[in-house]
Amino acid sequence: MSSHTSKLVLALSCSVTLGIVAYVHIKQQTDRDKMHEGVVKDVERQQRRKIENLYILEKQNELTKKLKKELGN
Repeated sequence: MSSHTSKLVLALSCSVTLGIVAYVHIKQQTDRDKMHEGVVKDVERQQRRKIENLYILEKQNELTKKLKKELGN
């Protein structure tokens, strides 16, 4: 009976160990995916800001030209 108990404990220990290893692997992959999504979102946010800043700059240039024209007359 001792041999049966030993085999059961070994099988249970192996199962728990495999479960922990699988959990850690899946958790690491999920964390990596989330971090990558964060990087992608940051790049998209930077692109949007760049476009907005270029738009604002163009509007400022137009206003500057308009004011120079009005003050020049």
